[in-house]
Amino acid sequence: MALLSALATEIVIPACATVGIAYSYYLVRWFPESRNSDSLDDAEQDLTSVKAEYDRMRRGVSEGVEAFLFTEYWYGGVFMVAFAILIFLCLGSVESFSTQSRPCRFDPSNMCKPALATAVFSAVSFLLGAFTSVLSGFLGMKIAIYAANARTAFKEGEGDGKAFFSAFRSSAVMGFLLAAKGLLVLYIAIYLFKLYYGDDWEGLFAAIAGYGLGGSSMALLGRAAGGIYAKIADVSYHLIKENWPAADQVYVAVIYDYVGDIVGDIAGMETDFFCSYAESCCAALVVASISSFGNDHNFSAMCYPLLISSMGILVCLMTTVFTTNFSETKEVKEIKPALRKQLIISTILMTFGIVIVSWIALPSSFTVYNFGSQKVVKNWQLCFCVGVGLWFGLIIEFITKLCTNDGISLFQEFAAERVGFGLAFVDIPIFTFLSILLSYRIASVYGIAVAAVGMLSTIATRLAINAYSPISDHARPVSKRIGGRGLRDVQSSSNTRATIGKGFTIESTSLVSMALFGAFVSRAAISPVDVLTLKVFMGSIVGAMLPKWFSAMTMKRVGPPALEMAYTILRESVRYHRCFKISIDASFRGMIRPVALVMLTPLIVGTFLGIEMLSGVLAGSLGSVVRIAISASNTGGAWEKARKYIRAGASEYAKTEYAKTHFPKKIHRAVDKGDTIGNPLKDTSGPPLNILIQLMVVESLVFAPFFTTHGGLLFKII
Repeated sequence: MALLSALATEIVIPACATVGIAYSYYLVRWFPESRNSDSLDDAEQDLTSVKAEYDRMRRGVSEGVEAFLFTEYWYGGVFMVAFAILIFLCLGSVESFSTQSRPCRFDPSNMCKPALATAVFSAVSFLLGAFTSVLSGFLGMKIAIYAANARTAFKEGEGDGKAFFSAFRSSAVMGFLLAAKGLLVLYIAIYLFKLYYGDDWEGLFAAIAGYGLGGSSMALLGRAAGGIYAKIADVSYHLIKENWPAADQVYVAVIYDYVGDIVGDIAGMETDFFCSYAESCCAALVVASISSFGNDHNFSAMCYPLLISSMGILVCLMTTVFTTNFSETKEVKEIKPALRKQLIISTILMTFGIVIVSWIALPSSFTVYNFGSQKVVKNWQLCFCVGVGLWFGLIIEFITKLCTNDGISLFQEFAAERVGFGLAFVDIPIFTFLSILLSYRIASVYGIAVAAVGMLSTIATRLAINAYSPISDHARPVSKRIGGRGLRDVQSSSNTRATIGKGFTIESTSLVSMALFGAFVSRAAISPVDVLTLKVFMGSIVGAMLPKWFSAMTMKRVGPPALEMAYTILRESVRYHRCFKISIDASFRGMIRPVALVMLTPLIVGTFLGIEMLSGVLAGSLGSVVRIAISASNTGGAWEKARKYIRAGASEYAKTEYAKTHFPKKIHRAVDKGDTIGNPLKDTSGPPLNILIQLMVVESLVFAPFFTTHGGLLFKII
């Protein structure tokens, strides 16, 4: 069994990651027009006007995306280097840049490597995580522009089912690339770091925590800037379309709108999922490093979270290959059942995979850290915790769907009567709370950590399902310009999936953040957080305020630039550079203050006010983020669907004769205004909030030794 376990770690993890990347390459090769319209099929080559139109749109979209990428990489590159230097200076100063080994905190019989080594490796892993996050967004954008949209649009001629099938396979490339690439880079980093650290698990996985910090830092940068950019373009497009519907500039506004969709939904969603994926693994590894795994030098048991993720790639690959190849949809009404089947089959297969991995990798019993005490856990109990996260993740998907499904009476009531009370239209994350409670009762903090890994284990399938939404969105203008129906039915279905995907990432954040918080408390070696302590209570008040402050700062950055952009489009529509500059400058200028708020708060509080107050800030932020983010995502999605629902004449109030005679335009304008607010709410303010709390906690985790040694300067001076 020991040999089998070692082989599973040494071979299975890199093999599964490589298979995922290879399958992504196979799917990319499947696109005949993966680079330009010259490679279209012979029948399509005869459509000269279609080819020219497609080339024109592709050039406009590519120009906008490349301009955004160049600016993001400039800001991101400067930030990455500066923050890596800060990590090195702060962590290295813990032992005054000592080069001497020291007894490990949790296992004094073992010698830990010098603090200077942890500082160096933490900075390196931070850069690795940031680079991998940027690469995820970059590849997603390229796939959306060059591979996905044209194939999806031209497949519409063979039926909406064909178009959906094309969009889904396109998004599967992104899903498998993200999961496989993130896992492979993390495993290689651990393997290389282990050559130096040896059996010093505490130092090894403390350094690896920087990988999650780098990923979440760039995710917040891309998600915040991309969300602002996307909604500036979207609001300006709606302003032009509603007020000047016959103007030629509407077509130009469409280009900017779909550039926004790509940078906001494709790149932002890729980095968002990668952030949660990387941090869940890092949190589990840090907590595991102070368990009996480390004392027994059981590397396979230490890498249990990575083995779960590896099994997830295999399961998602089998699900995608067999269920999509042999159950291809024929009509639009079959799309939603096909997506549900993908998730259900992946979850069922993954359940068996969890049992196999747990039997092979884990010892029969082991000891885990439990906020200052130790707890004995059986391998089947830890297996159950992973299963709890996996199945509750599926349940959360279906609950979130209730908020935005126009075929459900709850939504119809909201659309007809309660648009003004949209902020109350949220779901209660009861299953997230239950998963945290059950996992903690069974296996303490490590149980929460592996439950988060289980919830995100089928991330390749989830991202494939959610990413097809912006791909269908982007294919619509191409389809319209070649005389198609614009993929309206497929795009309508994809909008619901996009909102459900946002809801899932937000609620999975609760598990990941709790696991990171437990890892932070473990590494800082502090007792359980007592809310009655004055410092903790004050910190919780500040923490509860931060998400609202962040949301207000991002929402305020949408309106004025959108008006300026709409005016510029109407005045000089052919000048793409001018409009791109307006939106890009506004998005990155608007991103600086919110990102600085998130990045500087843990550093300032931990350094000057102490680690106890910092724990209160993190606890208060976690509780506040969940409610605000869910409200923003579901309310914004419901407003968007309500606008389409009412405009289609489905609202009972809009069907009355009096309403048709006197108020049809006023009703439409009212819901349009609601959607204008709801769009930035769900795409600009909501999605970055889940990254906000994860980033704050993982940053506190990385800097925990510095805060423990030098924190509370203000109280020391006073």
